[in-house]
Amino acid sequence: MESSVRYSELIERLDMSKVTRFYWLLTILATIGGFLFGYDTANIGSALPFIERIYPGISGFVEGYLVAGASLGAGVGALVAAGLTDRYGRKYLLIADAAIYAAGALLSAFTVDLVMLLLSRTLIGIAVGADSGIATAYIAEYAPKAKRGTLGILQQWMITIGILGAYLVGMATLFFAPGLAFKFGWRIMLGVAAIPAAIGLAFRFMMPESPRWLLVKGKYREAATSLKKLGISMNEEELKSVKLTQPHGITPGVKRALLIVGLFFVFQQITGINIPFYYGPVVLQNLHIVGKSTSLVYSIYYSVAASAILAIINVAATYIGFRYIDSVGRRKLALMGYAGMTFFGILGGLLLYLKLDIGLFIAFAGFIIFFAFGVGGTGWMIQGEYFPTSMRGLYASLGAFIDWIANFAIVELFPVMDSAITIKNVEFVFGILSLIALILFYYIMPETKGLSVEQIDTLFENNTLGQMKKASISIRNETAPADPK
Repeated sequence: MESSVRYSELIERLDMSKVTRFYWLLTILATIGGFLFGYDTANIGSALPFIERIYPGISGFVEGYLVAGASLGAGVGALVAAGLTDRYGRKYLLIADAAIYAAGALLSAFTVDLVMLLLSRTLIGIAVGADSGIATAYIAEYAPKAKRGTLGILQQWMITIGILGAYLVGMATLFFAPGLAFKFGWRIMLGVAAIPAAIGLAFRFMMPESPRWLLVKGKYREAATSLKKLGISMNEEELKSVKLTQPHGITPGVKRALLIVGLFFVFQQITGINIPFYYGPVVLQNLHIVGKSTSLVYSIYYSVAASAILAIINVAATYIGFRYIDSVGRRKLALMGYAGMTFFGILGGLLLYLKLDIGLFIAFAGFIIFFAFGVGGTGWMIQGEYFPTSMRGLYASLGAFIDWIANFAIVELFPVMDSAITIKNVEFVFGILSLIALILFYYIMPETKGLSVEQIDTLFENNTLGQMKKASISIRNETAPADPK
């Protein structure tokens, strides 16, 4: 080994590493927060009908906050992460998030009044937001470039599994203990999340810190230990010779990256994906897709089961993104996703105008399929890979903040929209917004598959938004022949 090591040489070794079992275990640990993210934002849909009867007279705003309060807390959590993750690193904030998750879930389960429940939902949201601002950024900093999409999209897949888990726990609780649904059932639905949170809290201590972040911070001994766990042997002295080329200011490239990520997250949320998951059991209750009962508990059970079908579709469709994001690419999947969402949003409105109530379920299912493989995981993927390492934590967290504020806005406003213009017109609104997103990202979104995160930095610095698509193709064509077989 030469006494002096170029940064590009080190990054090449990291980017061309073989993805071993350790990489997968590490990514699963990093994305446990994704599972909790999905579970804790979807379980309220199953518990809400019982909470409304235990605390009668809940206003529309309070109902919306029970559902969307976690989203508002997530916005706060993302801002907290923005200020801390580049200073203190990725690992220990992920550990803190798991602890907050566990506390919030337990407080929800043992709540004594509505105010405590609202506050615990906000606390859970803080953990959700901080975790969503850190997880994919952390993954992007150790993942080999050829598999960065596959590893990064596990965050979205875990979110979908968490959503499904919330519905399955809800169904099991109502099926096996229907008589206890009002007293304990809804508390179990909210409290079960403490179990995976505790597992994450215990095992995240074993995770290595991001090697790229450690190098930027000059922590060479820790960087050598982290790299060794990832299969790269370099000692402290060798790492000290590495000359870094990382920006430390708000450059034009960072602004362009934040603009695309921010817009992507806004459209990811305002096109309505979380309506079937947050409000699914309530919205689908009168369709009787799975069954019908005069018993309130079993009526809710059947509506939760219908939502679980949508959640299964979500999990299955996300596999398409997992399978193809590194071969088809981020851009193509995103455009296909928005195109399908446009179609099914408008189709849902038309079917409801024709008084085909089942059309709402059909529209939800089709919309979810295209969102799951094209838009959901792609958003979190580009959030983690678009920014320089020296500022990735800050700007990835700001992107997450934008996502959660947009999420809060649409989830809070949905009951008002449904009351004012009815669900059939809401579907048209979601379809039109998806069409706007399709046109917008066709022109400004680059393709970043196969590029190192350092090459992505260069792409954004050297090209305007209008040049981004063409320039990204050129960079990939220039660098592809250099990659070893």
